[in-house]
Amino acid sequence: MRVLVLNGSPKKRSDTFRMTERFLQGLNPAGEHAITVVNVIEKQIAPCRGCFGCWQQMEGHCLIDDDQNGILDLYRTSDLVIWSFPLYCYGMPSHLKAVLDRTIPLVKMKMVQQDDGRVQHEALADFSKIHTLVISGCGFPDWEGNFDALRMQCKQCFGNLTMVCVPETPMLNVPQAAVVADPLLSRFEQAGAEYAQSLTLSPETIQELETPMIPREMYIRIVNGN
Repeated sequence: MRVLVLNGSPKKRSDTFRMTERFLQGLNPAGEHAITVVNVIEKQIAPCRGCFGCWQQMEGHCLIDDDQNGILDLYRTSDLVIWSFPLYCYGMPSHLKAVLDRTIPLVKMKMVQQDDGRVQHEALADFSKIHTLVISGCGFPDWEGNFDALRMQCKQCFGNLTMVCVPETPMLNVPQAAVVADPLLSRFEQAGAEYAQSLTLSPETIQELETPMIPREMYIRIVNGN
């Protein structure tokens, strides 16, 4: 299996990417899968300028000459694409959103109506073979309401989608919180092994991964220094 990991964290010591790393350990314990990690913050990726030149060429590439075309080549040949990022203003960080915006060369201008009534652009790449996993962490004490906009966007943009949205992730880099953080990281490793078997996660597993590590009131007191 070819796995592309789009690491959208701007930090080298990323709370979210610690979870993703443990997931990859469970997914690929024997090294049988080809895993490519792209640290998006290190790439030169301009915003989409809406020229639609890609739809004229129909080659699956963008006319802007930067690092995005290399990502597009990896994307359309991957079996699994993992989007790993912290929640910024209830969505993706801007540098990662630029990557998503510039996947337009992988579809055509032609519109088609799906079985559920939605109208979408016809695919240029074979998205039916690409599975998507979104792992996003946030600094809020729970996820209800905080990830709603992201969930809606990802549901519209990706097929074969599994999402894991985790609250309280700053605790993963606090040594004193290891007693609750380490078990969560272990669960991510177990989730990776589960995903390797079925290319999805059970609702029970997702619920375990998304459950806050400590009660809301305690977390808020810690963050506020009380």
